[in-house]
Amino acid sequence: MDDNLPQDSKLTSTKRKWADEGKFLTGRHARPDTDRLPPGQHLVKNWPVLDLGQQPSISPSQWKLDIYGLVNKPTTFNWDSFQALPQTEMRSDIHCVTTWSRYDNDWKGVSTRDLLDAVEPTDKATAVMLTAYDGYTTNVLLSDFAVPDALIVTHWEGKPLTEEHGGPVRLVVPHLYFWKSAKWLKRIDFLGIDNAGFWEKNGYHMRGDPWAEERYSED
Repeated sequence: MDDNLPQDSKLTSTKRKWADEGKFLTGRHARPDTDRLPPGQHLVKNWPVLDLGQQPSISPSQWKLDIYGLVNKPTTFNWDSFQALPQTEMRSDIHCVTTWSRYDNDWKGVSTRDLLDAVEPTDKATAVMLTAYDGYTTNVLLSDFAVPDALIVTHWEGKPLTEEHGGPVRLVVPHLYFWKSAKWLKRIDFLGIDNAGFWEKNGYHMRGDPWAEERYSED
């Protein structure tokens, strides 16, 4: 899918340089049970917009989510069938690798656990690869994808998710850096091996735990 991505934007080139330099690393480790703000982060009230230089416009009527790979029930959801799944509301903090964090975001969508119940991953599945409508990819371990507060969201703060923030549908995995929460979600592949996505191939950490400051690859 990388062939569909736009040419390197200024942001992409800059973030590759950050990975090379280890920018923003503090060397401190915080714990989620004692500190709400991970090391090296600062609070914002707004929600900054970051992308690869294009924002695909997909209406709910056009949107589809393909589920493939190591699942017993490969499925393609359209808007109506996705809305027919159990709907969950959740509040969580989010943390971007570019050092901003935002507290108390109210989401609505489908719990990843409810999605897993619908598609039934096989015992061999250990990770997922998320693909967006702009060609972006990112990998998440199945154990991280399946945490209780992970959602595939359609609403933020009581309103439909806007295009600039990944609408109509994006992933939110709040305990990982936000580059893992793919916008404009198009496809989820269940994998037996954890493969690198776009930023992971460009110097970023394979997992991305904010409290361990897993910003960049150790290679």
